[in-house]
Amino acid sequence: MTTSIHIPAREGRGFRVRAGQEFRVIDPEGQQVADLFAFVADDPSEYLSAEHTRVTIGRLWPHVGEAFVTNLRRPILTWVADDSPGIHDMLCAACSPSRYELLGVEGHHASCEENLQLAMSELGHEDIEIPQPVNIFENNPILPDGDIGVETAPTKPGDSVTLRAEIDAIVVVSACPQDITQLCGGTPSSIDIEVL
Repeated sequence: MTTSIHIPAREGRGFRVRAGQEFRVIDPEGQQVADLFAFVADDPSEYLSAEHTRVTIGRLWPHVGEAFVTNLRRPILTWVADDSPGIHDMLCAACSPSRYELLGVEGHHASCEENLQLAMSELGHEDIEIPQPVNIFENNPILPDGDIGVETAPTKPGDSVTLRAEIDAIVVVSACPQDITQLCGGTPSSIDIEVL
């Protein structure tokens, strides 16, 4: 049985997955980044760590069949399939109120950091670390001079990725609200999840 979760533009949702269970992250409209976070279900102080994953796999992004690991270096999610252009990011922090303030936004602006905090609070976890996200579909090319580029996500409607939980986990996905840069094409849209 498949459970579908719709994440409206600029919002986030959390869900639980059991060890061995797969889920799919789908970009229904195209050009939308999905910030993904994962926490060990019975101890959220252990979480998917981008920096530990990069060291473990020896590259900036796992190949299909490789695992993302936690801050304790245990596999938590495996990259099962990539039915997208294959461009993703594991270098950039989640957007936050302070990020938007630095970009000149006045007043409140939705952010992946706040979406994560709200989703985890709804699942009973209010005091959490804000990890480096796995930025699915995010296009931040490393330029020859070492600068990090910011380009629109190259996905087309229906592009997706599939991951498998290696341990019981809480997963949070945020449909990134970034509309100041061209990261999401200037107009953020929704993300869909299928828990398989």
